[in-house]
Amino acid sequence: MTGRTVALAVAPGALHPWDLYELGVVASIFGTPQPDLSDSWYELKVCAVTPEQHAQPIGFGTYLRAEHGLADLLAADTVIVPSVAHDFVTAEREIPPELVDALAAAHRRGARMVALCDGIFALAAAGILDGRRATVHWEHAEVLSRRYPDIEVNESVLYVDDGDVLTSAGMAAALDLCLHLVRRDFGAVIANRLARRMVIPPHRSGGQAQFVELSIPPRADDGIGPVLQWAIANLDQPLTVDTLAAKANMSPRTFFRHVQQATGATPMQWLLGQRLSHAQSLLESSDFGIDRISSMSGLGTAANLRRHFAGVIGVSPAEYRRTFERREPLHPG
Repeated sequence: MTGRTVALAVAPGALHPWDLYELGVVASIFGTPQPDLSDSWYELKVCAVTPEQHAQPIGFGTYLRAEHGLADLLAADTVIVPSVAHDFVTAEREIPPELVDALAAAHRRGARMVALCDGIFALAAAGILDGRRATVHWEHAEVLSRRYPDIEVNESVLYVDDGDVLTSAGMAAALDLCLHLVRRDFGAVIANRLARRMVIPPHRSGGQAQFVELSIPPRADDGIGPVLQWAIANLDQPLTVDTLAAKANMSPRTFFRHVQQATGATPMQWLLGQRLSHAQSLLESSDFGIDRISSMSGLGTAANLRRHFAGVIGVSPAEYRRTFERREPLHPG
């Protein structure tokens, strides 16, 4: 992993109620040691421009006292900026220059930079996103694009992983991105185990340093949820749109439309993502050969697996597996 220290950079000002959720997400994931990993888990530090001087009101009778200052932010391995106050988004007030300078310096030093929802405005002010792909909640996309035209903004995805800079849309997407970071750092087994503890579906990304298009899992009562869950459990089978549509008691055209509305992808695009995610998990957690993994994930031949890995994830299966070779054995939770 990139390093253990995570700085949560809190800008001054009152937040919306939903913004408080992001603070809880970061604290729950990065500030709570996991069983069997307490010695190697993250060290979370809440950082502010003026730490410890007084409790900062963040809205709705809630106060936050940051114990750490910008020096700790500068030394962190990962810097996470949650949502900022609305007047920073509207430019009625400028983000404190000390914070902007610290974010820019941390990025120059090599820290992994993460923005949750409109925390992206702080990274943008620091020039960190110039020439990069990023996402933000769709309500803020137009404002962000207008104020920072050098950023390639796409509001139609949950998050974007651009290697050392990652951005997410609002609320639930922040949780998706944080779990994605855990997957990058500790592998799918730990990320899925953490997801189970949080009573949420495992979040499987499209791989590291990729433009990630994911969707909120469909509801069980929407007609396609059970079918997609069945497909995930039968990835080694030759699944087609016709097969899945019949199982959902829909015409192929109707099924196609429902899946696209629910997931943002065509059925075959969604299915390929699930197959690759399963292959990733097998590469991380087993010593199966490439041929067997190709068959178990429904990708057919090893050549197909290599081709899709190169096209979507950007590395070969062998290179991906080597990323996890040095991880210590994990104990099931």
